[in-house]
Amino acid sequence: MGMLPPPPDRPPKRAPERSSALDRGLAVLALLADHPEGLTVSELAGRMSLSRPVVYRLLASLLDHGYARRSGDGRVSIGPGVLRLSQRAQSQVRRVAVPILRRLAEATGATAHLSLADGDEAVAVAVVEPSWTDFHVAYRTGSRHPLERGAAGRAILAARGGRMTAVESSGELQPGAWGLAVAVPSALLEASVGVVALGTLDQTAVVDPLQQAATALARAIGP
Repeated sequence: MGMLPPPPDRPPKRAPERSSALDRGLAVLALLADHPEGLTVSELAGRMSLSRPVVYRLLASLLDHGYARRSGDGRVSIGPGVLRLSQRAQSQVRRVAVPILRRLAEATGATAHLSLADGDEAVAVAVVEPSWTDFHVAYRTGSRHPLERGAAGRAILAARGGRMTAVESSGELQPGAWGLAVAVPSALLEASVGVVALGTLDQTAVVDPLQQAATALARAIGP
């Protein structure tokens, strides 16, 4: 029997083409987000190592779509269009998070919540209370607190340092309330999932369902 000829060499996969203008526009938005006081065109050009005419062209599109705005002194800052995108993104995250948080709340008997980093604060974007307990902590959607206080915020800070471990808190945000949270392993956003209860729970019984919820949320939100 003759030998079969070797399969033809496959051409190497081509990397998807990128839009340099879009990359630069997103870089402008990232800079503006880091400077809420606004930046001048000259400051943007210097920080991005681009010419002023290029920055003007990038800003023209962002200003037209409301993603940037210019104040009377010529400084440019984030516009209301970004806020609308953020609100829609939070709504989508909330929609996929609620079923996962419901399973977590029912499994632990504690109020489950998903928190996102917003600047130097953590904001609760989805909250689910257990249905079978006589008493549980009421935790309002939209609640904010510094990242340094409470398990939810400190879990996000721990993830920034490369630690994806569970973080415990006791009475930091509400007297008598005990919390445990872990970061959501997602590259799309900084988030943590946690539970809060009246009094200390058995951490060993809570960690597994908490980490399972974090993994499920990461898969639902994206890579």
